[in-house]
Amino acid sequence: MPALTAREKLEELRRRLREKDNLLVAFSGGVDSGFLLTVAHEVLGEKVLAVTIDSELFSRRELEHVKSFLDSAGIAHKIVQFSWLRNEAFVINPYNRCYHCKKAFSKILKEVAAEEGIRTISEGVTVSDFDEHRPGIVASEEEGVWHPLVEVGITKTEVRQMAKEIGLPFWDKPPNPCLATRIEYGERITVEKLKMIEEAENFLKDMGFRQVRVRLHHGGIARIEVGKEEIEVFFDTKMLEDICGKLKTIGFNYVTLDPEGYRSGSMDSLFI
Repeated sequence: MPALTAREKLEELRRRLREKDNLLVAFSGGVDSGFLLTVAHEVLGEKVLAVTIDSELFSRRELEHVKSFLDSAGIAHKIVQFSWLRNEAFVINPYNRCYHCKKAFSKILKEVAAEEGIRTISEGVTVSDFDEHRPGIVASEEEGVWHPLVEVGITKTEVRQMAKEIGLPFWDKPPNPCLATRIEYGERITVEKLKMIEEAENFLKDMGFRQVRVRLHHGGIARIEVGKEEIEVFFDTKMLEDICGKLKTIGFNYVTLDPEGYRSGSMDSLFI
């Protein structure tokens, strides 16, 4: 049987969503969850509820993006607070950190769904996510969270293609997972470290960098990753001084630039 085209996959996704009486969509503000939410709302209308889980792991910049999009789209939405500090298995930051986080996330989503009388909880996980280190997917599947994009066989590239076609305003937005993904495994996660990372990344974005990661390593080392096409900007000595000075003021002890540029999941490379 020939593989489905992107258009055929979109129609199959709509068909599967249409079968649901109602649906909760976990919305992080990213393209994958935004695409799923938009298609679900198109098909199910008021029977869809978007839920965003908020904490210091989620940047204020992303939260404002979430609110702005949902207000303009007219989609019912709930923001739920997440107390991750009480989860010691997550705070110690092991290699399977995301499993513990997603387990707690999924339980919160189930509580909201029960309160709202919603039978199905969904996430924007794609087929491409299985090519990376994603222990959180296992946790969400254990909790019964539905991954419709995976069932239909949709990849991240196809999500962006289809998101553009259906008019999702941020179809080309760079990925931006939770701030804890910037902290080296084994380095304890604290509110202070998360705020340092958020402030540093906001500073670089305000300077015009589009794809940014500030990775925090042992000893207070900041490893900056930007898109490969943006690295040459760092050849400006004055800019380098400004960036180093700012990040040290924020609290980093040393500031480095990664010449390989941005790579999704670069913290996982030592374990692969």
